[in-house]
Amino acid sequence: MAEETKKSVHEAVAGTEEVVVTDVPEAEKPTEKEVPPQPEAECEVEKAEKPAAEEVVEGGSVEENKITESASFKEESNKVDDLIDPQKKALDEFKLLIQEALKKHEFTAPPPPPAAKEEEKKPEEKKEEEPKSEEKKEEEPKAEEKKEEKESKPEEKKESCEAPSEVPPPPEPEAPVEKKEEEKPTPPPAAEPSESVVEKIDEKVEAAVEEIKETIVHEVPPPPVEECPPAPAEEEKPKVEEAAEETEPPPPEEVSIWGIPLLADERSDVILLKFLRARDFKVKEAFSMLKSVVAWRKEFKIDELLEEEGIGEGLEKVVYMHGVDKEGHPVCYNAFGEFQDKDLYNNTFADAEKRAKFLRWRIQFLEKSIRKLDFSPEGVCTIVQVNDLKNSPGLFLFKKELRQATNQALQLLQDNYPEFVAKQVFINVPWWYVAYNRMISPFFTERTKSKFVFAGPTKTAETLFKYIAPEQVPVQYGGLSREGEQEFTTADPAIEEFIKPASKYTIELPITEACTLVWEVRVVGWDISYGAEFVPSAEAGYTWIVQKSRKIGLSDEPIISCSFKSGEPGKIVLTLDNQSSKKKKLIYRSKIKTSE
Repeated sequence: MAEETKKSVHEAVAGTEEVVVTDVPEAEKPTEKEVPPQPEAECEVEKAEKPAAEEVVEGGSVEENKITESASFKEESNKVDDLIDPQKKALDEFKLLIQEALKKHEFTAPPPPPAAKEEEKKPEEKKEEEPKSEEKKEEEPKAEEKKEEKESKPEEKKESCEAPSEVPPPPEPEAPVEKKEEEKPTPPPAAEPSESVVEKIDEKVEAAVEEIKETIVHEVPPPPVEECPPAPAEEEKPKVEEAAEETEPPPPEEVSIWGIPLLADERSDVILLKFLRARDFKVKEAFSMLKSVVAWRKEFKIDELLEEEGIGEGLEKVVYMHGVDKEGHPVCYNAFGEFQDKDLYNNTFADAEKRAKFLRWRIQFLEKSIRKLDFSPEGVCTIVQVNDLKNSPGLFLFKKELRQATNQALQLLQDNYPEFVAKQVFINVPWWYVAYNRMISPFFTERTKSKFVFAGPTKTAETLFKYIAPEQVPVQYGGLSREGEQEFTTADPAIEEFIKPASKYTIELPITEACTLVWEVRVVGWDISYGAEFVPSAEAGYTWIVQKSRKIGLSDEPIISCSFKSGEPGKIVLTLDNQSSKKKKLIYRSKIKTSE
């Protein structure tokens, strides 16, 4: 027996050790969160403070010979059928937790504070104490009655239980008994009662008790036992129904996020996958994040913020949406150099009130942008960030107010907008930013770093064209997209070519009938000679000089637009002469307008 008990003790100890081991990873979870936050949801001016993992430095300057990019990030599918089994299981568990929370109103009805609970209990406790004290007072004078009525108690209990509503009140003889009982403990103090007096009193008490028994037995016959259950049952039925009605649970609450109700349809699955991916498909952590996001949105009054007007005056050129990338993601541009304007800087960050206003505007801008996304499983539900660091050397390192505002905004974005960035492209990157990135890039996850792309000033256009079509890129970044009415729109595709160093490049635009031909040409960085002429198809026709050849510098007009009305078939020949030692990026497009 001793050996068996020892074995059982050892088994119990071993079992406790296994539980501790399994709990260790959960205890270490907070250490993961201590790592600097991932700038996944950084559609932000504050992005400039979040550097990337790759560097483009060579000899203290930005390397211009290649586009640097970390391991290519491939956006995951939002179709449930494309998920692997563990991810499907995590999504199902996540939805069950949300369903239970909606039933219990956990998103909008937080539990009351403990102080309130104590105050609620106090009046009830007082009510319970009051009847107890009254019972004690009643029990004291009736102590002697109980001794004398022990024999009659069983019969009285039955009668009161069987039909309390039909039994008449007890007969009058009971009253004098109570009076005599009350007079017994208070005899006259002058003289002690003799034995004969005591005996007479006892005889009278016994006679009174026998009379009470006879009146109970003969005058009040007990009703049949069968009638007892129906009476209370009829009275209890409505009470039970009323209680059932009172305890009916309220309908599940309805919670919407970014305009989409939770658990409503497949669009909700797309949103839930964002939270799961932000927490590596750890269901409990994703659920905790979702609850905190819903609570923050209610506290921040997002719905009211969407209707607010006039809070972002003067910031239209700092953060703006323009076009889409080659995969259809909306592109958000952040131009940090605009804050070199002292008036704009002071109007935005001078005091706490202005910084709070800037923060509200930034959240409003992001919310409006997100509402335009398509959250269907096949749709686009992320954006591309382009962060322009031109004219911002040391801007974020030495501007205290800007740094505080952007850090605060960044924190809100990463906590409340998970997985909304498909790509982070940094352009016009100065040397100091690369050095800054080198110091802190080890703190980012591979998933985060895989979304970052960096390009120096001379590689900006080439880098953007890798992800965004030239007709979608703003003119200030080397593209063809301009404001106002133009002959071409973003629906008209452009052709990309390279012009080799010290060489000529010609473009032929055919004209098959009498019409008007329009075209646009741009060379990134220019510094080449350009000319255009019309060559008719007929051998005896004359060549027309449309645009005289001239050298175009970087400061000249970025895009050359021209049109030629022809009455005969032929072709427009564009000649570009690159006499520099560097290859040049050429983009152009054309279309025919029918003559009226």
